Amino acid sequence: MYLIAGFGLLLMILSVMMVINPQAWSKGIINFSQKYYFHPFEIISRLSFGAVFICFAEQTFYPGLITVIGYLLITVGIGLLVIGSNRHRQFAIWSAIKFRNTFRPSGVLSFIFGAFLIYAALTKTAYF
Repeated sequence: MYLIAGFGLLLMILSVMMVINPQAWSKGIINFSQKYYFHPFEIISRLSFGAVFICFAEQTFYPGLITVIGYLLITVGIGLLVIGSNRHRQFAIWSAIKFRNTFRPSGVLSFIFGAFLIYAALTKTAYF
């Protein structure tokens, strides 16, 4: 459950960066997508956190939802594996440009979601 809370904290930190400077966030996505380790990192991180969410879901306040999120992360990781590095890179660049104007409101929503993950991960431990 602490790994889920850590994921939520990381999400909140990244969300603040999105809100403060969406243009830099967009440029960062484009730059990161050019790294040789971009595609493997994206796959491994999604599969790993998906497994963490599934394994520790029962220790959270919302085990069903956390399990679904875990399976969603694993599904996306497998999808990235299937589409390949080139299409993944193209999609990252396209979306960083196309959705640049939505990064600020998306950052606010993802900040709230990160806070929810921390709450869900730590509440059951603190009160039950």
